[in-house]
Amino acid sequence: MPEIALFGGSFDPPHVGHLLAAAYVLATEPIDELWLVPVFEHPLGKKAAAPFEHRVELCEKLAQSLPRTRVSRAEQESGKARTVDLLEWLDAGHPGTNFALVLGSDLDAERSQWKNFERIKELARIIELERGGYRKPQAASGKPVFPEVSSTDVRALLGSGGDVSHLVPRDVLAAIRAAGTYKP
Repeated sequence: MPEIALFGGSFDPPHVGHLLAAAYVLATEPIDELWLVPVFEHPLGKKAAAPFEHRVELCEKLAQSLPRTRVSRAEQESGKARTVDLLEWLDAGHPGTNFALVLGSDLDAERSQWKNFERIKELARIIELERGGYRKPQAASGKPVFPEVSSTDVRALLGSGGDVSHLVPRDVLAAIRAAGTYKP
């Protein structure tokens, strides 16, 4: 059966950490496609700085540089903000498809807040990635550690007029500048 890896996030904005993580998953995991899934409404109450449509556009710019990658509006279409509910919806709508869920080690602290994480593991194979600044003590697995880049830091730099050219893919940055996003 085909397997689709779901890489969700606020993508507010997408940055090189997202790009490198997606490229790694595409290169090393036995998946057929990778879907970038921007958060429509964050289940833990976090507010996005940029509107959903703009974050989708930025993800589409990111996806253009990655093979077998597309942007999914599954959260918007389903009305499901909780991961388990979204996976149930996707599973019902895509019979004969297996799903994998890309999770960064930065999310470990939030897992207790996730609705029915055990069911999530039944619905999707978990692909764990080590993120710089969030390494697990047992992380001597030989897996790479992805750069410690955060959208929060990127937004702050953009807001102060700082240089983010080393943190944001060129096409994404061009779209941010064209829209005037994240200015003070």
